[in-house]
Amino acid sequence: MRQVRPLPPAAPRAAAARPACSGATGLILALLLIVAVTFGATACARDEPPPVGDPAMARIGEVSFDTLPSEAQRALKLIQQGGPFPYRNDGAVFGNRERLLPGQPRGYYSEYTVTTPGRRDRGARRIVAGKGATGDPSTSGEYYYTDDHYRSFRRITQ
Repeated sequence: MRQVRPLPPAAPRAAAARPACSGATGLILALLLIVAVTFGATACARDEPPPVGDPAMARIGEVSFDTLPSEAQRALKLIQQGGPFPYRNDGAVFGNRERLLPGQPRGYYSEYTVTTPGRRDRGARRIVAGKGATGDPSTSGEYYYTDDHYRSFRRITQ
């Protein structure tokens, strides 16, 4: 009968040879870094005015006053009269972060609520007024309507 000898003990593995982040953990960290850098760059870029010659007006349609919903017609008349406005936020600065309206300095645009029947909150409809040549939204003649909470705008013509 043959005698079996035990094998010598294995040498301990070097722990320092493995990176601290490997496999899925490293991939997740890399993706998070990419998202953070992308979001940070986008957030910073929103505060900059659009480049000269920005074709914002080419993306904006038109809507005549007569074809606006009656609530929007009432809101525009209130703007042109200088108020009083039914919502506390009416007349607040509209920042144009979406960059869909022509580029202007901060404070140029003001937003006003267009009530939506059946809604208890302010809803998605707004009129955004520019200061225009007069410096006053009530007399500027520069008005934009959105019914999808700033995803699109149409310039109001009268």
